[in-house]
Amino acid sequence: MNTGKLLEHRQAKDEFFRESQESPLRRGHHPDFDGLVYFDPRADLVFTVPLAQGDLAEVAVPTSDEREKVYRRAGTVAFEVEGTPVELTVYDTVHGHFIPFRDQTSGATTYGSGRYLDIEPNDDGTITVDFNYAYNPSCVFGEGYSCPIPPLENWLPVPIEAGERMYPKAG
Repeated sequence: MNTGKLLEHRQAKDEFFRESQESPLRRGHHPDFDGLVYFDPRADLVFTVPLAQGDLAEVAVPTSDEREKVYRRAGTVAFEVEGTPVELTVYDTVHGHFIPFRDQTSGATTYGSGRYLDIEPNDDGTITVDFNYAYNPSCVFGEGYSCPIPPLENWLPVPIEAGERMYPKAG
């Protein structure tokens, strides 16, 4: 795990939220924005695993504004979190792979509807699922977003205490 790269990523994201006109923060939250809240980096929540190819079938995923977004099922990944076997479905987007997920922190220390991971395939056919990069959907921070709600197949029976925590000024 490259902790320096992760911390640079977090700093850049905080700067984007604070400075950019395209920040998802609700109006009025920019001036006193102190940064997002994160779990400490965890090397044990980084998994480089093969992607079991999916059928590329279209899947309609409901969103926070009662619409649907259509993705293609790229495949699944399987690994163990603290001894518990888990599996996640990976979806194709125009920007790469996407994993929306819920876990046992959802609604407690992280956003209730779940979090997301954006994944780039590795050259050897594997993907790296690094939960330290898990992030909250834009609808946590502002209005007018249509955020995919993680499907049941991506609800994990374990806590994922990595990545972004709940934003204290959400809601």
